[in-house]
Amino acid sequence: MSAVLLDAVRRRLAESGAEPTPARVAAALRAQGRLLGDAEVLGVAAELRSELVGAGPLERLLEDPGVTDVLVAAPDRVWVDRGGGLELTEVTFADAEAVRRLAQRLAAVAGRRLDDARPWVDARMPDGTRLHAVLPPVAVGSACLSLRVVRPKAFTLEELVAAGTLPPGGQRLLRAMVEARLSFLVSGGTGTGKTTLLSALLGLVGPAERIVLAEDSAELRPDHPHVVRLETRPANQEGAGLVTLADLVRQALRMRPDRLVVGEVRGAEVADLLAALNTGHEGGCGTVHANAAEHVPARLEALGTAAGLDRAALHSQLAAALTLVVHLARDRSGRRRVAEVHVLERDPAGLVVTVPALRWGARGFVRERGWERLGPLLRGAR
Repeated sequence: MSAVLLDAVRRRLAESGAEPTPARVAAALRAQGRLLGDAEVLGVAAELRSELVGAGPLERLLEDPGVTDVLVAAPDRVWVDRGGGLELTEVTFADAEAVRRLAQRLAAVAGRRLDDARPWVDARMPDGTRLHAVLPPVAVGSACLSLRVVRPKAFTLEELVAAGTLPPGGQRLLRAMVEARLSFLVSGGTGTGKTTLLSALLGLVGPAERIVLAEDSAELRPDHPHVVRLETRPANQEGAGLVTLADLVRQALRMRPDRLVVGEVRGAEVADLLAALNTGHEGGCGTVHANAAEHVPARLEALGTAAGLDRAALHSQLAAALTLVVHLARDRSGRRRVAEVHVLERDPAGLVVTVPALRWGARGFVRERGWERLGPLLRGAR
């Protein structure tokens, strides 16, 4: 069937608001002066339904339990990540317009606007999937789609050991870290598994404790009986109604949290989080983007400066608020793993630096010089 005829059928069904059942597709084809056999009608109905319901051609990828990310760079360039790096799939779209239509429909489902006036969107779908889309001409050639799948069930640490994310025996050390109520950040680059690891760690918190999550997009899914989840909100088309992560952190402090968690520290909320962790809220945690554990203090310093904290004040709060950085990275094969655990301490100039305490090893974590400080802290949990 020609693209022109298919588009005419699509428009007719869209105007009527009707679902693309075979009978309605056949009626729309007759209105265009075309008669097709049953097999052809069913094929057209399936194609149109794929466009109008669910995620279209991407649906089967999103249903794959091993897929964490689906990325569309062009009609014939659809990639997935199953935990071992990006893989090019055989899934294709008819043309760039089909990618654009899907992006706009998914944005509408998420309650967001995506058009020439607002050519990008960052939103969460009703099922929790994280959506990011950019339209041409900002995206050259074709609309670009990025879908981050949020699984309803959190992994256990034992499952992360089996998957190779943690080395053998690593689960005991991280469990002790949570039980000791040490405040920590999980650092790493995009797609290294920070949210997955943090969800697993929060599942180890005692059932009598109250966890309050503040997130830009609700992605954490800890297996815990007492979780309160807060999510930011963008401004509406009139510019009103904005709720920032800093707003959520301040509200969370009034909700009697035993564990305060910031899904991703990336803005002015760093000042409120550090202040909270310095006022009796032990065991707080969050994630932060960083290329290496030793870069985390500099990353927080940059965020704190933007929030109005001077350098000395930021490092004083940081030294008292946080104990550990758990850093995730991908190895050469693309597999996610906990590469290092660092403790924080001050250098002679009074600035906070990280000191390696544990390093990935094939048979288990290898102890580094920071273990002299970390070991007694973990033993205090037993």
